[in-house]
Amino acid sequence: MSKSTARRVRMITDGEKTSDGAGVKMTRLIASHQLDMLDPFLLLDHFESDNPDDYIGGFPSHPHRGFETVTYMLAGNMRHKDSAGNEGVIGPHGVQWMTAGSGIIHSEMPEQSDGLMSGFQLWVNLPAKDKMTKPAYQELSGEQFTVEQLADGGHVRVIAGVTDCGTRGAVTNHYVHPLYLHVSLPAGSTFKQSIDPGHNAFVYVIEGSLAIGPDEKQLGARQLAVLQTHERDDHVSARSDDAPTEFLLVAGQPLNEPIARHGPFVMNTREEIMQAIDDFNNHRLVIDSE
Repeated sequence: MSKSTARRVRMITDGEKTSDGAGVKMTRLIASHQLDMLDPFLLLDHFESDNPDDYIGGFPSHPHRGFETVTYMLAGNMRHKDSAGNEGVIGPHGVQWMTAGSGIIHSEMPEQSDGLMSGFQLWVNLPAKDKMTKPAYQELSGEQFTVEQLADGGHVRVIAGVTDCGTRGAVTNHYVHPLYLHVSLPAGSTFKQSIDPGHNAFVYVIEGSLAIGPDEKQLGARQLAVLQTHERDDHVSARSDDAPTEFLLVAGQPLNEPIARHGPFVMNTREEIMQAIDDFNNHRLVIDSE
């Protein structure tokens, strides 16, 4: 039997500054010129500002079809409202995991006019056979997620997937079997987590710095590392340096399917994209939630 090894870093990106929605400023880590996508992850944005001008416009009503949007808040409050009748507000460490499926129109608007707003939006692709599934929505407050305590004083907030200690995330997802962890480590401590060797994975450092893998590749604050895949690479190992460190560890099963993208629609063929646009323009995009 081959000896298992920790994953190495394949590439590092700082992302690029951009804006989306009604002028919300953010850093785009996936869907950038440096990193177009990491199957099944189509996009990752980090928004963070204590200047209301940078976020107050929010993300007014817009359509989606063919994938999932995941909003994870670190600070501030965001209201979700969609055409299937779902509405709610998430605060710090809350998650909105929306499966657009066959089609939905939604908005995500700040529920505040001042103070810090910080969080992430991740787009997760759907398999071809599930792209036209009925829209679904999971809204979970920070209190609904289990926080696993580590022996060295660190902790892991488990959003999706299962840790090596058996802690399971509150989000249910059977499409790409995601792992989504928010890890906090004291200075000079280590972390290890198993990952399916066939799944793509990335690490994003929120604060502090990490040494990743057997060669201890350095990753600084606000940098994203794509981890390599190999049949023997079945876990991630990381060590915080001389300061407390927070990071996201996200992994999922690649779909290895053709992708056709146009703004808020992600399908498999150009013809399906044209159909989505036509359905939206003719008010056929949204399937009745009943």
